[in-house]
Amino acid sequence: MSTGWASYACNPQHTRGRRVAEQAAWDRDDFQRDRDRIVHCSAFRRLVYKTQVFLNHEGDLFRTRLTHSLEVAQLARSMARNLQLNEDLTEAIALAHDLGHTPFGHAGQDTLNACMATHGGFEHNLQSLRVVDWLERRYAEFPGLNLCFETREGILKHCSAQNAQLLDAQEPGGVAARFLAGRQPSLEAQLCNLADELAYCAHDVDDGVRSGLLNAEDWLEQPFLAELVRQVESEQKGPLSSRVLLYTTLRRLLRTGVQDLVLATQQRLQSAGVLTVDDVRAAPMLVGYSAEVAGQLRDLKRFLFARLYRHPQVESQRVLAQKLLADLFAIYLQTGVPEAREAEPARAVADYLAGMTDRFAVREHQRLTGERLFEAA
Repeated sequence: MSTGWASYACNPQHTRGRRVAEQAAWDRDDFQRDRDRIVHCSAFRRLVYKTQVFLNHEGDLFRTRLTHSLEVAQLARSMARNLQLNEDLTEAIALAHDLGHTPFGHAGQDTLNACMATHGGFEHNLQSLRVVDWLERRYAEFPGLNLCFETREGILKHCSAQNAQLLDAQEPGGVAARFLAGRQPSLEAQLCNLADELAYCAHDVDDGVRSGLLNAEDWLEQPFLAELVRQVESEQKGPLSSRVLLYTTLRRLLRTGVQDLVLATQQRLQSAGVLTVDDVRAAPMLVGYSAEVAGQLRDLKRFLFARLYRHPQVESQRVLAQKLLADLFAIYLQTGVPEAREAEPARAVADYLAGMTDRFAVREHQRLTGERLFEAA
């Protein structure tokens, strides 16, 4: 029976397998099983109370790491379907890609990396792999979720050379080997990385407008958004409310990104002549946008960085979040952490802090220091 997958898509019947061998499930293939394990794990549930841009207590309608992950999964599946890639593997990678993210978003990651500077540093992609390989404890037979190689490979989107060498020493030829050999991951993994960026470009504009930090004049100054607005308005028979105009424009942004990526990737696949997953790994990066749309999205990301991510109101919360996590790191380094799963004290503290939600971290800091850094939590 035809699966509908292209020859260069990852096939669960040809997976490189799990670290601990398991009997196949009767009702699901291996990639579907991975996706289900991710959805049911504790780290996935905690994403609902972790910051995307705005801290969890700042409003109920802003994106969190969980809603972001769901949006990435939706976009990635749509792209995978059009490219005849494995949708279940794509969804599993997308849902798991932020499992290792800290509370307080990138402020938390930067703080933990600074705190861990003399202990190997902190990378949230590597931490996501630690979550599924080690920190989740749900099975008697093995630590972690024991996911397939292809899922784990996609979760480890980026990795420093030093950490790649350490991982490869522990698992020779494993998920870190490609960083040392200069090879590419599967097309499903490549696709998820770009779906992540496209999703946050759209929803960060939405959250920025909802917060009042971006107004119509701001986002209409951005050339790519302004052009999309002109396209939307030219197709309407009458005026649109500002909110409907925003949502219609952001849908156009997503549609433009998805369509361009699919068409540009199809052209690269044809030109490269790839036929198998091994061909994909040996080729240059194949999933991507046209040069025009890639440039437009780079400009949009620069706009968001300048106007939203470094807005004084966001920065003020960032400074408080960094102090909070640095304080907790110092305290736990002295006292230890509950149920430590790592013998090295600093890494055990980093694991514990990275697993916290925003509101749990705020409460713990107030309990341990007596300080109230945030007015509402």
